[in-house]
Amino acid sequence: MTAPAERRAAAGRVDRIGLVGVALSLAFAALTWLQPAWADRLQSAWFDAYQSLAPRQVSVLPVTVVEIDQKSLAAVGQWPWPRTQLARLVSTVNRADAAAIGLNILMPEADALSPERLLTESTVQDRSVVAALRSLISHDAVLAGALASSPSVLAFVGTSEATRTPLRAAPITVQTKRADGDAAELAIARHAGALTSIDELNRQASGWGLISVDPTRGIVRRIPLVASVQGTLVPALAIEMLRVAYRAPSIRLTAAGASVTGLDVGAVRLRTEKDGAVRVYYSRHRADRFVSAIDVLEDRVDPALLRKQMVLIGPTAFGLQELQDTPIGERMSGSEIQAQLLENLLDGTLLHRPRWAPGAEALLVLVFGSLLVWAMRRLHPLTAALLMLVLVALPVLGAFGLYRSQRLLLDAATPGLYLLLIFGVLLVLALAESTRQRRSLESVVHAQRERSARIAGELEAAQRIQTASLPRADLLRGDDRADLHAALTPAREVGGDLYDFFMLDRDRLFLLIGDVAGKGLSASIFMAVSKALYKGLMIRTPGADIGDIMSAANAEVSRDNAEMLFVTVFAAVLDLRSGELVYCNAGHENPYRLRPGSSRPERIADGDGPPLCAMSDFEYRSASCRLVAGELLCLLTDGVAEAQNAAGELYGHARAEQVLSERFQAGASARELVTALQADVVAFEDGAESHDDLTILALRWQGPRPDAAPPAATRS
Repeated sequence: MTAPAERRAAAGRVDRIGLVGVALSLAFAALTWLQPAWADRLQSAWFDAYQSLAPRQVSVLPVTVVEIDQKSLAAVGQWPWPRTQLARLVSTVNRADAAAIGLNILMPEADALSPERLLTESTVQDRSVVAALRSLISHDAVLAGALASSPSVLAFVGTSEATRTPLRAAPITVQTKRADGDAAELAIARHAGALTSIDELNRQASGWGLISVDPTRGIVRRIPLVASVQGTLVPALAIEMLRVAYRAPSIRLTAAGASVTGLDVGAVRLRTEKDGAVRVYYSRHRADRFVSAIDVLEDRVDPALLRKQMVLIGPTAFGLQELQDTPIGERMSGSEIQAQLLENLLDGTLLHRPRWAPGAEALLVLVFGSLLVWAMRRLHPLTAALLMLVLVALPVLGAFGLYRSQRLLLDAATPGLYLLLIFGVLLVLALAESTRQRRSLESVVHAQRERSARIAGELEAAQRIQTASLPRADLLRGDDRADLHAALTPAREVGGDLYDFFMLDRDRLFLLIGDVAGKGLSASIFMAVSKALYKGLMIRTPGADIGDIMSAANAEVSRDNAEMLFVTVFAAVLDLRSGELVYCNAGHENPYRLRPGSSRPERIADGDGPPLCAMSDFEYRSASCRLVAGELLCLLTDGVAEAQNAAGELYGHARAEQVLSERFQAGASARELVTALQADVVAFEDGAESHDDLTILALRWQGPRPDAAPPAATRS
């Protein structure tokens, strides 16, 4: 697969991960909007955490609970008490000018301790006793009289089966936005029947309130303010106590279709959830909310605790009433829960879950989920994880702030869980994609290593071939007329420098040094071609003028030079008998001449022309000079003077000349001189990368053999 195709495939896989993330965001946003039942457990726990962390703070207690506690039972007797005692209790509270008196007590049967009930007992035989009992007023009548003279409200509970007990309820008017709306359509709690107090008591009460509550998984969080019993709308006990306290003739219910939107009673206007329920904002248990019934009966209670108060009378003693769990983690009696609801209604501190909350939470999941998708595609995974934590923390802090300031219940737990799931899925997919890419890269790297190894092997072979093509160093061994040594150091595996030397006959030595413009494999190939052409021409015409040889080589090399390369060449023929040097320079570095007794090296400056391939038809001219015995000729490529250190400084000709002069005056051999100049260049570079090939050829002419004829005169 090509690189663009691989990039397109990788982009497609990344897009698929993004599509998965967007799909998850849409799905979780839909679940947040629909509010499935299985998500309610997490949501309820989250709302309970709000109240546990910051329960309602109470400054004024408008409700007093007159509790029938253990102390009262010890003083009056076991429960149920004679209803004359309840009548005394109601009358005492009423004399204290209570705003409303709610009896959180069910009395579905006549008082068993009433006088008329005793007459039914066969054990009563004395006629005077029977007459006396018949002259007494019924206990239920006494309590009915107390209820009739006070703002009293009796409690009743809904049942799942129909009952024949007469149901009394305050009128509730329904105001709905639908013309055909009626009570039967409302999405409220419904009961087939009701368990009430006996009708003798019900007739005399000022109001009647429902106390049925359906705990959610054992915790009382929501309490219905209105319900339907056998098709009749009935209010909750707390609402009925408000109606009685405000002396309102009826209760008004507002609805939108089947959903209840609010409830008005007296001066209080309440928002409800669509089923007519409200969420209680609980405070911690407070002992000053309660007074003992026996203390009320014996006038040991400050009347201010009852005056204009909402008073609830109910049993709290152990065994008389089951305690209920609340969101703040405390168990409370039904009377205390009713008292907390009344406090919420009076001071306007009910908790409220807005109807727009599911939509806002769904939008949050969609927007933040999409932002996570973007982050996973654009940011480092650690940065994306930090962003995810911020996106989860922001709703938590915002929701808690709205709870504290506005008492609004917004769910940050469910969106936070969905965001974590989205991030987790994206992270798994990204890790899987990274693993796949890593394996793909490993295979690519493995292939590249194999290719690099193959190329390295080929370059190594080329280097061996290039090295093998160089002349043998022992070519002049046994001939004491000349001391010659050469060295080539390529900048890469193979280089573009060249040198050669060989005997044209017994007394003439041919020298050649060159430098191809460039380095590496292409330069080495061009160098090999140039060298082969030059050497072939020289061998075929050993007596030809060196300038003519240079012109012919230029024409041959220029003919097939599609890459427009050029090569600098210095070629010479040394007559070992006379020291005469005939040479031609095609754009190369001018060689150095080091004569015995001279302090500075000289340079050959004639016989020059442009590099080969620069001008294909150029006619080169040769030049000549005569070496003296002991004189040294040094040929260099520009890799010496142009060597650079890490600071970018050039080695330069002056430093090369100084090294050559010092080593020559010290009597160094050709090998020692070449080795010294190489070492000095390497020391100057100090580990910096070589930018060009480096070639040095040194030739010292020692003079003719003693038995040789004197050389012919020539210029020097």
